[in-house]
Amino acid sequence: MSYAISGPLQQAVFAALSADLALTDLVGTDIFDAGPVGDVPPLYVRLGDEDVRDASDGSGAGAVHQFGIAIVSAAPGFADAKQVAGAISDVLHNADLTLSKGHLVSLQFSRATAKYVAAAQVRQIDMQFRARVQDG
Repeated sequence: MSYAISGPLQQAVFAALSADLALTDLVGTDIFDAGPVGDVPPLYVRLGDEDVRDASDGSGAGAVHQFGIAIVSAAPGFADAKQVAGAISDVLHNADLTLSKGHLVSLQFSRATAKYVAAAQVRQIDMQFRARVQDG
């Protein structure tokens, strides 16, 4: 197993989201690696948790990364958040991202959960993606 591709994968995902015109038309530059502090935008994207498992085989070290992306919206209803989630899915599902180390074998949408977070009075969609990477 190799965890060495985790950083390059995250950088490539962040760059792909930040460069997509359809997504930035919806959220501007409000795409974060960590949650925003201070004045929180009413609609934003945050990279989330990651779970990595060994996927090494005869061709070398590899891993499967399950990673999350959250869309948070202060708007009433889920329409805005779902539009952003759709744009993210369009960017990442079956994407061919170039990594600074290793390479991406596959990237696919896995699942999503939409919920109302009463304590923060926001709607949140938690998306999960599955990336298979190979080192070397």
